[in-house]
Amino acid sequence: MKDIVTIGVVGAARALELHAFGYKRSNIPCRLKTVMARRPEQINRAVELYGFEKGTTDFEDLLNDPEIDVIDICTPPYVHKEGIIKAMKAGKHVICEKPLVGYFGQPGDPEPIGEKVSKKVMYEYLLKELEDIAKVRKETGKKLMYAENFVYAPAVLKAGEIIRARKSRILYMKGEESLKGSSSPVAGEWKKTGGGIFMRNGVHPLGAILYLKEQESLALGRNITVKSVIGDMGYATKSLNEHEHRHIEARPQDVEDAGTAILTFTDGSKATIISTDNLLGGSKNYVEIYANDAAINCRLTMNDAMETYMVDDEGMEGVYLSEMLPIVTGWNKPFVADEMLRGYCNEIVDFMGAVLEDREPEGCFELAAQVMKVTYAAYYSAEEGRRIDLV
Repeated sequence: MKDIVTIGVVGAARALELHAFGYKRSNIPCRLKTVMARRPEQINRAVELYGFEKGTTDFEDLLNDPEIDVIDICTPPYVHKEGIIKAMKAGKHVICEKPLVGYFGQPGDPEPIGEKVSKKVMYEYLLKELEDIAKVRKETGKKLMYAENFVYAPAVLKAGEIIRARKSRILYMKGEESLKGSSSPVAGEWKKTGGGIFMRNGVHPLGAILYLKEQESLALGRNITVKSVIGDMGYATKSLNEHEHRHIEARPQDVEDAGTAILTFTDGSKATIISTDNLLGGSKNYVEIYANDAAINCRLTMNDAMETYMVDDEGMEGVYLSEMLPIVTGWNKPFVADEMLRGYCNEIVDFMGAVLEDREPEGCFELAAQVMKVTYAAYYSAEEGRRIDLV
């Protein structure tokens, strides 16, 4: 059995920063060999900050390197599928950042595609994309590890442990990730993001909720899945004038800035997922579980580990308090051990263990596929104005 995992990473932006934290703190030996990015300055920065042995602008260098065991895909989602399939066919295990895949347009599509391409077409296309990946995964026998950090947040993992131990019946769940928009200049374009805020951020609590329902299924020896989805998507910020818009960074062109999905499971239980670009004051991340014998609240942010009060911002230029927080004055709840509490470290530890021990990770392909099916079913439902049945 191997005693060290050799890593190649594609992409050198925020996702790499979070994954690198996990690699450095993993209790399993990892070798960060090669980072691939489009621009030399990105490569140089990644090598300097994270300790990669070398960098490249050519993906083929990672595919053809016999020492690399795992390719970690930290690119924008519109190139995920190509990278996943090429890596698995080259004999590599794959880590893929969320969201797994989506619809980013096809030749001949009218633009903007988020407004002019049917969500039914998108949903059916997505199902085919997932089938393609599943086929290659089966043919190659390689692992596809889904980097959904909410699943690995300590609070969510502890909730799963409690549910398994008590054999709790989950009756209702609610989850949310909301903030004031995205710093990405392409976040408002469907062809770049595959959706709006629900695709960018709603998949986080959705992944955690599906994971927790899976823990109940395992404890009870049942196969409880999503039966149907109702989605509602909104474009609230489009009604704001420039002055009214000054504090909100969301600039949707053909994507939603607020999304809600209601899930019905095959056992009759329910879940609600909320995600919006309309929240000031930092990011709000939580999952709540209402069970027959327990109530569990998982607060990822904002939590009460630390509170600060400042009357000015002197000396704070290089100090990060929390995500999407424009000012540090007044009362705030800073992120403390954010990479740990939001699961970024745990996910890498699990992935490295899955490779060395030849087992499936908690963040597996099946979970990733279910997240994407539900997400696009929610878009389909919102456009059609009706419930979409999955089974």
